[in-house]
Parts: sequence; C-alpha cells; structure tokens
Amino acid sequence: MSALKEKIVRLIRAQGPVTVAHYMQIALGDSDAGYYMRANPIGRDFITAPEISQIFGELIGLLFVQVWEDCGCPKRFHLIELGPGRGTLMSDMLRAAKIRPAFLEAAEISLVETSPALRATQTDALAGVRAAWRNHLNEVPLGEPLFLVANEFFDALPAHQFVRAEHGWHERMVTAQDDALVFALAPEAVPAASFPPPHGQETRSYPTGAVFETSPASEGIVKEIAHRIAESGGVALIIDYGHAESGVGDTFQAVKDNRYADPLAEPGEADLTFHVDFAALADTARDAGAHVCGPQTQGEFLAALGIRARAARLKHASPELAGEIDAAVDRLTNPAQMGTLFKAMAICEGRGPGVPGFSC
Repeated sequence: MSALKEKIVRLIRAQGPVTVAHYMQIALGDSDAGYYMRANPIGRDFITAPEISQIFGELIGLLFVQVWEDCGCPKRFHLIELGPGRGTLMSDMLRAAKIRPAFLEAAEISLVETSPALRATQTDALAGVRAAWRNHLNEVPLGEPLFLVANEFFDALPAHQFVRAEHGWHERMVTAQDDALVFALAPEAVPAASFPPPHGQETRSYPTGAVFETSPASEGIVKEIAHRIAESGGVALIIDYGHAESGVGDTFQAVKDNRYADPLAEPGEADLTFHVDFAALADTARDAGAHVCGPQTQGEFLAALGIRARAARLKHASPELAGEIDAAVDRLTNPAQMGTLFKAMAICEGRGPGVPGFSC
C-alpha cells in the first residue's frame, strides 16, 4: 500500500468515510504525496491541447490582443493563467502577442499554480518573462482589467457526487474495507430543501442509481472571476472537457499512463477529474453580474479563430511538417477526438463587440 493510500485509510478509520470531493483533494493536493505535488504528469499520463500544437496558444494569444484593443488598450491589465501546466500555453500566447508590443508592456502576468514541480517547469518555459506565481486567484491585486485563461483547469477541481436511492439523494462517500478504498453512500438522505438539483431540472424524476455531481469549488472561482470582470472589465476564457447542459451521470475518472484507471486504486499515482458542468458555471457567472459567451465546442471555437488558415501558413513555411500539422489540427478539432467533448466559454462585461471565436 502506498504511503498516501495508507494515510487516507487511517483518516477514514479515525474519522469515518470522506466525501468524494475530500478524497480528490487529498489525492491530488496532499503536500507530500499528492499527484500534482510530486512531479510533472503532463505527457506521462495525459497531454493537453497546448502540447499538441503551438497553434492553440497562438490563437488564444491573438484573441486576448484583440479583446485588449476592443477594451481601449488599457495601460495596465492582469494576464492570468489558472493551472499553467508546463507553461507552454502562456509561452505561445506571449510569442503571438509580440505583434502588439504595447500589449506585452501593459500586461501584469500571473500564473496561479500550487505545484512546486510544475512551477519549476513553468519557470524554465517562461525564462526571461516578467511574471508572478500565485497560489490562488485572490492573491492577484484588484482594480485592473482581468484577462484570464483556464485550459483543463476546472476538470481537476473537487466535486461532490449524490446518488438517487429509494428514499432520496445520498452523498457518495469513500470508505475503507480492510486495506481497500471503496465507494459507499451516506446513510442519511440529503434534505430535499437543501439538495442542489441539476440546473433547470427536476431531480425527483430520476431513476434509482442516477448520479448528480456538483463542484462548489469550481463555482466559487467562477463567481470571483465574474465579480472582478463585472467591476473592472476584461475577459475570461475557459476551455475544458464537459457538457453544455446540466444533467446526471457519473463522470469521476482516473487516468494513468494515458489510460483510464480505477480512481480509488492508487491515490496520488493517477490524475483524477470530473467533466465540467458548463451550464452551472455559466449560471454562476451571470448571477455574479457578468455576461457569458458560449459554451460551444472546441472545434467550432478554433475554426472561428482561424486554425486552418494558421495551419496553412505553418505548412507553407515548413512543408516537411505538413503531416504533423494536419494531424494536430485534426486532433484538436475532429468531433471524434477533442473537437466536441471539449468546450469553450467566455466570461465578459457584455459591452463592446463580443469575444473573438464566439457568436455573442
């Protein structure tokens, strides 16, 4: 048994079963053995869009240059990435943004990252860039426009699961049987008056065994982003895998060595994620006073930004890489790959010409 699994088993034996959200928080963020605290997992267990093609980050960089111009070219603004991975996305964004030197001069760059291992990788990728690393978004000073990107960030935030049983909804827990971690249901049903139903849906009609997921952590961060944009201006871009409409279904999953794994088998050794509920995040942003564009599929979003035109220019400059470039574009946009499962959504003020890539 790994040290982290033993730690979780001891915790359960001492205090009782833990929620799925609490388990996920420990498995990913434990200071000694959490998945994101030990080493850089990108490329080993999974690969993200910025690592597939430089075009992804370049298009997003140009998007922010455009919205900066649409906002009147503020002399100072915060350019923020949540969960920057290897630093590849920010590096590609800044390279593309060199077409407007004044944009780079005005940008106060912040990278919100809690993993020491990933911070070290990001520092190397962004050598020479004037940037600050933060543990939380609330460490970024207030008062200036906020231009923020979060790519595959929200899927890794803890979520709670509730299962429909005969007499109501019970929270799914993680408990211990001997040395194994297993799922169980809390013995008492959640009071109907306090149960958070899927947005815009009636929960009483769902069959026994239906699973509903909610992420207060995700909604809390979106609320903070939306408040800041409503007050100071800016645009936030969220890209992740998930569903455009709220509903039910068990999306809790683990990935190790680019393959699906048992999420309870090896805490700290596999990535744990949920599909993002974009409808819940959109409702949260609107309730906080911001405007929402999307969500729409990643394929639609990248096509609207001109991914194929950019690919054609790259192939013209490097014909020997044409096959590799085409394969990367297909992976990012093909509905059978990342084009449909991944969604893009923007949070903005609601004034001005809208956000590039969105029909809003």
